[in-house]
Amino acid sequence: MAAGGGTKAIVAALAANLTIAVLKFIAFFLTASSSMLAEAIHSVADSGNQILLLVGGKRAKRAASPEHPFGYGRERYIYAFIVSIVLFSVGGLFALYEAWEKFQHPHGIEGAFWWVPLAVLVGAIIAESFSFRTAIIESNHIRGKQSWVKFVRNAKQPELPVILLEDFGALLGLIFALFGVGMTLVTGDGVWDALGTAMIGLLLVAIAVVLALETKSLLLGESATKEDVQRITEALEADGTRIIHLKTLHLGPEELLVAAKISMEASETGEEIAKGIDAAEQRIRAAVPIARVIYLEPDIERVQAPQG
Repeated sequence: MAAGGGTKAIVAALAANLTIAVLKFIAFFLTASSSMLAEAIHSVADSGNQILLLVGGKRAKRAASPEHPFGYGRERYIYAFIVSIVLFSVGGLFALYEAWEKFQHPHGIEGAFWWVPLAVLVGAIIAESFSFRTAIIESNHIRGKQSWVKFVRNAKQPELPVILLEDFGALLGLIFALFGVGMTLVTGDGVWDALGTAMIGLLLVAIAVVLALETKSLLLGESATKEDVQRITEALEADGTRIIHLKTLHLGPEELLVAAKISMEASETGEEIAKGIDAAEQRIRAAVPIARVIYLEPDIERVQAPQG
C-alpha cells in the first residue's frame, strides 16, 4: 500500500508540475514577471524531484548482492535527500536571486497579456490542489491517527512526506505569486512582484531544510516504531523467553532488521535451542511482517548470587 500509494502520488504531482511549468514559462515570456519565472523554475525543480523519487524507488527494488547483502532499500532515502538539495539550490536560491535582481530594477506588468499570469496562477492552484488531494488520500492509508507533523517526522517511506511538503509548498508559492502579481497590476509597482518572488524563495528554502533534516535521520538509520518494537517484544516473550537486549534498524521503508540476545535455560540441548529460535522468528514475522532480517543470539540465564 505504501509503495503503490507513494508512486500514485508522485505520478499525479509530476503530471501537474510538467503542465504547470510550461504555462508559467509562457506567462513569464509574455509579461517578464519575476514571480512567474520563480514559479516556473519551482515547477521544473519539483518535476525533477518527482523523477528522482521514481528512479530511487525503482533502484531500491534491486536484489541483494555480495557487495550489498542487505539490499538497496536505503536508495529511496538517498534520492529523497537529493530532492532536498535540488529544492534548496534550484528552487529556493534561484528565487531569492531573482527577487534581489527585481528589487534592484523593479518594473510593472504592462501590455495586452497582463491577464495571462493571473489565469495561469489560478489554473495552477486548481491543478496543484488536485495533486495535493491525491497525496493526502494516499498518506491517510498509512498515517493512522498521527498528526500531519508527526507523520512527516516519523514516516519511514520518504516519498509521501516529500510529495506532501512539495505540494503544500507549491500551493503556498502560487498564492505568494498571485499576491505579488496582483499587487503589481493594481499599483503598477514592480517591487510587489519582487516581494512575491522573495516569499517563494524563503518558502522553498524552509521546506528544503525540513526535508534534509528528516531524510538525514533516515539515512543515518532509524529504529522501528514504538508500536513495532512492542509487538516484537511481545512475540519474543510469548513463550516465557527473557530479552537481554533488543535492537532494530530500518534497512528500507518496508524492510526491518531485528537483532536480539535472548535467555535460554542451561539445561536445553542445541536442538531445543534451535527450535526455540525458529519459533521465535516465526512469531516476530507474524507480528511485524516487515521484519525480514532477524538475528537472535541465545544466552544462558545466569542467576546472580545474593550478596552479603
